[in-house]
Parts: sequence; C-alpha cells; structure tokens
Amino acid sequence: MAKLTGRVAIVTGASRGIGQAIAELFASEGARVVCAARTLDEGDHKMLEGSLKRTVDNIRAAGGEAMAVTADVSTEGECISLVEQARVAYGPIDILVNNAALNYYIPTAEYPTSRWARAFAVNVHGPFVLSKAVLADMIRRRSGAIVNISSGAAIGPGRGPYEDQTVRGGVLYGATKAALERFTQGLAQEMSEHGGITVAALSPSRVVPTPGTLHFKLVDGPDDPRGEPVSYMARAALLLASESAAKVNGRVTYSQQILKEYGLIDSASGRGVEIAGSGYSQV
Repeated sequence: MAKLTGRVAIVTGASRGIGQAIAELFASEGARVVCAARTLDEGDHKMLEGSLKRTVDNIRAAGGEAMAVTADVSTEGECISLVEQARVAYGPIDILVNNAALNYYIPTAEYPTSRWARAFAVNVHGPFVLSKAVLADMIRRRSGAIVNISSGAAIGPGRGPYEDQTVRGGVLYGATKAALERFTQGLAQEMSEHGGITVAALSPSRVVPTPGTLHFKLVDGPDDPRGEPVSYMARAALLLASESAAKVNGRVTYSQQILKEYGLIDSASGRGVEIAGSGYSQV
C-alpha cells in the first residue's frame, strides 16, 4: 500500500537533485506534491540543469499528481504565497520538506554581507516561515511532518590547532545547517504536545552527486565512489515523513544510518555510521 495516499506535500528546491528525487518518490507513494523552486523551465538557471517543469512532467508521466509553484523562499511573502497556493489546489498541508539551500563558497573574510544574509534567509529563515505557515494545518489536525534537509557541513572542524588549513568557503553553509538542526529539535519539542506531528532533520551520509555538487566539484562525477545515490535521501525522507511521530520526532539523522536502522539497506557507511554525526544527531 502507498505510504502517502491522500496527503499533501510541499517540497522546496524540487527543480533538481535531492528535492526532485523526494518530490518524485512522494508522488509515487500517493502524495499530491507541490514542487517549489525558482527555476520553472529548463534553461532558466544560468549554470545548472533541471526545472520544476521537468519534475512535474516526470511525476505526471508516472501517474502521480503534482503542480509547480515558483517561489523565492528567502522572502516571507513568497513563502506564505506558496503555502496558500498549495492549500487552494489540494487542501491542508500534511508534509513540508525544507530542501532549498544556497551557498556561494566564499571565504568568510571576503564574504559580501548581502550574500551572507541572503543565504541565511534561504537556509534558515525560509524553513521557519514555511514551517510556521503549515503548522496551522498540522496543529489543528494533530498530525503532519516537517523534514528539514541538513548537511554534513553542520559538523564543525573542532578546536585547533588545525593540521588542515585549507580554506573551502563553507563556513556560512555549515553555520546555517547547524542552525537548522537546532531549529528542528526546538520545534520538535514544542510540537510534542500535539501528539502526531513530526519535525526531523536529514543529511546525506555521503555526498550526493547532483547538478549542484557536480558543478562545485564536490564529487568527481555521477559514479564517484565517495558518493551515494540520490535515492537514499529520498527514501530516508519518505521514512521520516511517514513514520509515527513517537518514533522519529526530533530525529537529526543521516540517510544511510536511518535506512540501515529500519532494514531498508543491507550495508551502510559515511556520516552517522562510520563517522560521528553532528552533536544534534547524538542527543
């Protein structure tokens, strides 16, 4: 039986990569999916392939139901509009996946303040505004799931002295993801009084080859042995969105860690398995 039959899901950053995979899997499991991003048509993005139109077309071709909504989640107005459009089309929101993210890979000493603020707006403020907007539906019905997509970048380098002095430009991104994980557990605790609401965070155990990670050369190619299939993140997100809140509310976890825990893969590696996860994943 499909795990999400009759449920309404919003997935941000659904034009490519992890967001696209989550949207397509959720639709195959019976959800009506609102796919949100800034890239509506193929070629709209100057550097990366992928579009909302492609994701929605894939879902519909497979017999699923989806719609595209262009939205800049760094702005409160567009976040609220996204949720309102989803409600008009499909009804109350059951699932929110905060996947959209932004980073410019610039050393902190050179980071333009405007870009720093914009990245925080996309990676942290957007999930807050969207979560607040959908909680009106979830609290009223005492059910729902919010899955925040985090990153291994939330794990800091620890205290010095530092043998590795390479500057990679990931300080901002890591800081936003650490903030997202703290927001996740704080909101999870607040929602615990409402019984059936899950708030959880999920990171890849290994780098996922996506148009973004390939562009920034975080992996050498789609078959880089250091990476993991995008399907792992989609399946793990599905698990968090469909399991009871009693089992997963407040979890900060990693794709292969939780898939192995639930017997959905035979072997696991990477963060959360061979490598310790963030502090939030350990409490």
